[in-house]
Amino acid sequence: MNFTKTTEEDSHYNHLEKMSINEIITSINSEDKTVPLAVEKSISQIETLVYNVVEKLKNGGRLFYIGAGTSGRLGILDASECPPTFGVSHDLVIGLIAGGDEAIRKAVENAEDSTTQGWKDLQKYNISEKDIVIGIAASGTTPYVVHTLKQCNENNITTGCITCNKNSPLSQTAQFPIEVIVGPEFLTGSSRMKAGTAQKLVLNIITTTTMIKLGRVKGNKMVDMQLSNDKLVDRGVKMVMNELNISKEEASKLLQEYKSVRQSIIHGRK
Repeated sequence: MNFTKTTEEDSHYNHLEKMSINEIITSINSEDKTVPLAVEKSISQIETLVYNVVEKLKNGGRLFYIGAGTSGRLGILDASECPPTFGVSHDLVIGLIAGGDEAIRKAVENAEDSTTQGWKDLQKYNISEKDIVIGIAASGTTPYVVHTLKQCNENNITTGCITCNKNSPLSQTAQFPIEVIVGPEFLTGSSRMKAGTAQKLVLNIITTTTMIKLGRVKGNKMVDMQLSNDKLVDRGVKMVMNELNISKEEASKLLQEYKSVRQSIIHGRK
């Protein structure tokens, strides 16, 4: 298959240093507007991968994200937001990054070039056929990610990916690839921009859809969210009030007693 690394192609813009601030931000915004349209073209691929994620998690499996640099950080971000948003355990959706936790804040030299470390990182979690692993790499060529998915395939572990190049080594390796072709970046090669935005949008879709199908949403409300600050407690009180048609005082009392929007609604109906 032909493989062109469009994420590395020369920008459509030049002499950026000569642009005014308004010209720079207007041009970046113009490029950003194309990202949701690129995601839309990949909806069928996203649907196929999400279906497999849902089936795995319904049957006791876990979802792993694995990536390097920006891609790895985005996977960790999405995974870390699942417990507070949907009330699931921290070991249901797990994000791994080349170079380990240190690389979340600072780049770790050559970490993404390892062809063996990714599989070692997964083995620390006793990865099994029940789980599903999604590799994230804008270029689709990151050795840490590509070789990890190859090892997963060899061990009968379901694999997917999110990449921004067509027919990349990563998408050819993953059983269920998602390819969001955003084209050249405003700043040549800076895939933290459009490619990163595309990956974030897809990750939002994957986990939100999955959690809805796992029963972690009622109506359009996050009834299993963790009540970890005043804002979320206030939101929870309003959910209980609206669902049960009761006063703020009654809703607050239920929430204080049951520490859960879902449980407050269930017991409030008795």
